[in-house]
Amino acid sequence: MERTRTIIMGAAGRDFHNFNTVFREDERYEVVAFTATQIPKIGGRTYPPELAGELYPEGIPIHPEGKLQDLIREHGVGEVVFAYSDVTHQEVMHKASLALAAGANFKLLGPEATCLKSEKPLLSICAVRTGVGKSQTTRYVIAALQELGKKVVAIRHPMPYGDLSKQICQRFATLEDMDKHDCTIEEREEYEPHINKGVVVYAGVDYGRILAEAEKEADIIVWDGGNNDLPFYKADVQVVLVDPHRAGHELLYHPGEANLRMADIVVINKITTAKPQWIAEVQKNIAEANPNAIVVKADSPITVEDEAQVKGKRVLVVEDGPTLTHGEMSYGAGTLAAEHFGAANVVDPRPFAVGSIKAALEKYPHVGPLLPAMGYHEEQLEDLENTINKVDCDLVLIGTPIDLRRVIKISKPAMRVFYDLADHGEPTLAELIGKKFT
Repeated sequence: MERTRTIIMGAAGRDFHNFNTVFREDERYEVVAFTATQIPKIGGRTYPPELAGELYPEGIPIHPEGKLQDLIREHGVGEVVFAYSDVTHQEVMHKASLALAAGANFKLLGPEATCLKSEKPLLSICAVRTGVGKSQTTRYVIAALQELGKKVVAIRHPMPYGDLSKQICQRFATLEDMDKHDCTIEEREEYEPHINKGVVVYAGVDYGRILAEAEKEADIIVWDGGNNDLPFYKADVQVVLVDPHRAGHELLYHPGEANLRMADIVVINKITTAKPQWIAEVQKNIAEANPNAIVVKADSPITVEDEAQVKGKRVLVVEDGPTLTHGEMSYGAGTLAAEHFGAANVVDPRPFAVGSIKAALEKYPHVGPLLPAMGYHEEQLEDLENTINKVDCDLVLIGTPIDLRRVIKISKPAMRVFYDLADHGEPTLAELIGKKFT
């Protein structure tokens, strides 16, 4: 039998999961390559033999996405599988057109093919866009389940940007575990808030193996989704967040729209900072796309360590990286904190930016006078530190979910911005979760 030569397009996450669940042991297919995008320096690696399985004793090469058409023609590829998130429907079809023009079929894999079944109750938290508030919602949900007396373990969407053979199945229970696993800023932003609350987090590459380990110590598992990707597991309850600050995006991005249509509970977040017409548009789209979903309104109130120290200051605002970059936001929690607590002005970091940070700001001009906290590799972390310390400002407002001062040296006054999910009317998310899991 001739095997169908296949390329999986990804960004070091969903692509590997699709391979593991669908292609790894299927002799009808030969995956000749992965392609990589969105994340710096994740191409040029190899998906290692210990993950690729017996059909791939040499592993599978990972190439930059820009080589897609050449790879299709070079290898006689019959099928291209699209496997990453937070892209417009239009962009997905542009990628499809590239594949079709080169002679290959173009495929999307759905939840029935790729979602694994847990032996334990499982709740998933996903979104329609990056930067909607999944992290604080996950913390809220875990606290609500703990109030019910449940032992909760979080499984986080993958961010394996280093040595894949060392990231097959990772467990994070202490801050030192993040150092041991050489975590990027992006990983720390997701793991640290859980660890600080005593919650064990699993992540890695092989989510079958990860699930088996998490089940050993959990009464309930919470899937902590990434970007606007689909869940990796079949959920007893699917919670999906929408963002009225980007009203309409819930129907325009892949696979966020699919999440919206699958949701049991839809959370409209950031309710008090959104304009009424934005909220109305989101409500209309929810009703049309998923009329059976229960809609919950919530807020993400912002606090700082010392609000009196913000007033009148020239501040450098450092925001969550993915929210600004492929999340396409032009502001975040740090910006809102600067405005709310009376900063004199936001200092533009672009004249001071160096290296990969300068390149990122040029690539994403919509970011404006803000600094995305990007640290996907050691060189970029150094560039972030140097950029921050070169900026002429009175105060650095850290709007990321972690304390950047733990991973870089900031040579000027700095202050963290905090945000947690808060109820806004009835029903509350905690009430709904309590009814399902008591």
